[in-house]
Amino acid sequence: MDFRSRFCCSGGFDRKQNKKKESTWRIFSLKELHSATNNFNYDNKLGEGGFGSVYWGQLWDGSQIAVKRLKVYSNKAEMEFAVEVEILARVRHKNLLSLRGYCAEGQERLIVYDYMPNLSLLSHLHGQHSAECLLDWNRRMNIAIGSAEGILYLHHHATPHIIHRDIKASNVLLDADFKAQVADFGFAKLIPDGATHVTTRVKGTLGYLAPEYAMLGKASESCDVYSFGILLLELASGKKPIEKLNAATRRSITEWALPLACQRKFSEIADPKLNGVYSVEELKRVVLVGLVCARNQSEKRPTILEVVDLLKGESKEKLAALENDEMFFAADYNDGVSVADDSSDFVSEERERKQEIENVQT
Repeated sequence: MDFRSRFCCSGGFDRKQNKKKESTWRIFSLKELHSATNNFNYDNKLGEGGFGSVYWGQLWDGSQIAVKRLKVYSNKAEMEFAVEVEILARVRHKNLLSLRGYCAEGQERLIVYDYMPNLSLLSHLHGQHSAECLLDWNRRMNIAIGSAEGILYLHHHATPHIIHRDIKASNVLLDADFKAQVADFGFAKLIPDGATHVTTRVKGTLGYLAPEYAMLGKASESCDVYSFGILLLELASGKKPIEKLNAATRRSITEWALPLACQRKFSEIADPKLNGVYSVEELKRVVLVGLVCARNQSEKRPTILEVVDLLKGESKEKLAALENDEMFFAADYNDGVSVADDSSDFVSEERERKQEIENVQT
């Protein structure tokens, strides 16, 4: 069975299931994408990840696109491509990157998206745009809430529910207005009704992996919550998930942030690039939510629905309960800390991929 037949049978591309999506994506020809990207010219290259390279392109009607091109054709790469296209065809939300279409000709596998002019959150926190300081506090807060709402759609409104499995800064893209678009569903898993988790091979990025997933391969919505907690701390502080202190020592962002939160030294957590211009209450909220999301004990983490409510700060009672959580009064600060040295022993297929430093559109 060929690629298109498989998806029609699986229901992923069954246009009768959702008429609203009928005109939102289409099949592109390889010739059309060659023309749009100037034959995948190096000057059009936006970034590169484990899947392959991403190129900027412009269609005949003037609209700008991003084209993800499979690096090497293989059964494994074909599966990741198939999963991402099927899931993108299923979902439609303002904070999830939309599928424009795909191309499957010969051994070429390409996915077409809307181009995101402000690239990725990673590029602004640690990469090519970090020196420009374009992320003021208001934009960061909107990115935090928008990303959470995108994940909320996957966990609670998509049918069946979807676990992303690779929530990280390079997979949060930013449109022209700096609104967040969660991207890259190549590792995503569909969760059958009634299932609490799925046991699978570990895929993802070191520093963002929940302990139970990294060590036991148990993937659940709670694993995405853990990764999102790390992302929140990264967004608030401007620090990377794992910081190399010297040749022998590394420290996770939770190891660094939790003692400061316990001592209520939130100003020391704030990204220096903010120059002290931020909402003190919102910063505290983002840090505390990030830390409870990134707890080691999965049963003590909030759901993404609870995370959205907390980030919006609409309930004073819930915020008070958050601030009085036991983990912020622990004498040894161990709860919720992911030890960076142990993370090097995680079994992860990310090792088969190059570390994505400037993976801006994958």
